[in-house]
Amino acid sequence: MTDATLLPCSDDTLAARLAAIRARMAAACARAGRPADSVALLPVSKTFGVDLIRQAAGLGLTRFGENKTQEIRQKADPLADLGLQWVLIGHLQTNKAKEAARDAAEVQSLDRLDLAQALQRRLDLEGRAIDVLVQVKTSSEDSKSGLPPADLAGFLRTVARDYPTLRVKGLMTLAVNSDDPHAVRACFRQLRQLRDTMRGADIAGIELDRLSMGMSGDFELAIEEGSTEVRIGSALFGARHYPA
Repeated sequence: MTDATLLPCSDDTLAARLAAIRARMAAACARAGRPADSVALLPVSKTFGVDLIRQAAGLGLTRFGENKTQEIRQKADPLADLGLQWVLIGHLQTNKAKEAARDAAEVQSLDRLDLAQALQRRLDLEGRAIDVLVQVKTSSEDSKSGLPPADLAGFLRTVARDYPTLRVKGLMTLAVNSDDPHAVRACFRQLRQLRDTMRGADIAGIELDRLSMGMSGDFELAIEEGSTEVRIGSALFGARHYPA
């Protein structure tokens, strides 16, 4: 994969965008009364090429979010010298569990038991375990994936009991696509409240320290509502250009 379809983006421009995002993250943390280092940045490199990712790695970024297993495979080999970690954030089909178990350091879109079963089977063959976040649907939009909130407690108990290669570290969500900040905040607030409720349930083997919520258009709202990791793509790398 090359950067032929990308707008020109120099290292200085990328560095400036990164600094601006980090400043906005710190300001949102300050408004929420949180330490600036309480929120991590996950750069989302889907559709962007290896040259730009290499530039980003030169700025100290080591984890990159991707939507598709095939795109991780395209990028992992030419960037193998950098020791990057690839985080799968897109909807994962069960027939792609083999690729995810081989190439991903983490899956943030675990949302159903048949996927847990498929990942467990492939991870056993690979002889490894990975961190996962459970994706919860907090929006009513049909286009959004995720576990229904009412099913979360039972799902967590089953994963903890039956799927030891999946280390549950937290929850993930996609907020509603809306210009109404109150509607967006409600999605993030619901995930935080669910996390707090699940912590009270004290499910053995489950850690829920992480809340992955917030993207380029809403990450400041997410931080103010408790996010511990924001997934930033276009605000960092520039406009995406999809194939026709």
